[in-house]
Amino acid sequence: MTASGRLVVFEGGEGAGKSTQLARLAARLTVAGVRVATFREPGGTPLGDEIRRLLLDPASHIAPRAEALLFMASRAELVEREVRPALERGAVVLLDRFFLSTYAYQVAGRGLPDADVRAANGVATGGLVPDVTLLLTVPPAEGLKRAAQRGDTDRMERSGDAFHERVAQAFERFATPAWQAMHPECGPVVAIDGAGAADDVAVRVLAAVLAACPDVRAALEVTA
Repeated sequence: MTASGRLVVFEGGEGAGKSTQLARLAARLTVAGVRVATFREPGGTPLGDEIRRLLLDPASHIAPRAEALLFMASRAELVEREVRPALERGAVVLLDRFFLSTYAYQVAGRGLPDADVRAANGVATGGLVPDVTLLLTVPPAEGLKRAAQRGDTDRMERSGDAFHERVAQAFERFATPAWQAMHPECGPVVAIDGAGAADDVAVRVLAAVLAACPDVRAALEVTA
């Protein structure tokens, strides 16, 4: 990439396949000679990694407001130290979770006030808006089953069926034009069916990215 970078966010509930699809897209773009930087939330910096350990540790007991602010602190550090510099270098930044997860998990899931979370997020991101957010969708029960197959479940995954159902319903709302019109800070959100073979999902992911980022499409066509 020679122009300013692009921010592509992967979102979805537990076990939706975000990490798998992010890695596949990163590999595809790298082979084509596109400069890529990948990060995950929470984490990506020394401070963020320590916050991640606290947030996901099943032994941690964290109040909902403290939980949200810890996510925001990790995000602020990641944006400042890693994401913005990578974008300024012209990279395509692939990010595993961003503030859409905060709206789903802490607002819908934990019941925190939407306005308060949005204001805190504005501070954390400094107004950074994704070029596109890819919202991978799978039924909550299927996603939790996938997550359990990975091994020990973390603190967020153990939040209970009712919690994860609220999160899933929130993500479903986020894909609607009406919700996106009310939340311009999120940029365009594209729902992608996360069911089926990983190869099939990867095709859907790539199509959505190319539609949202024409300069990435042009870079791929040069190497085709």
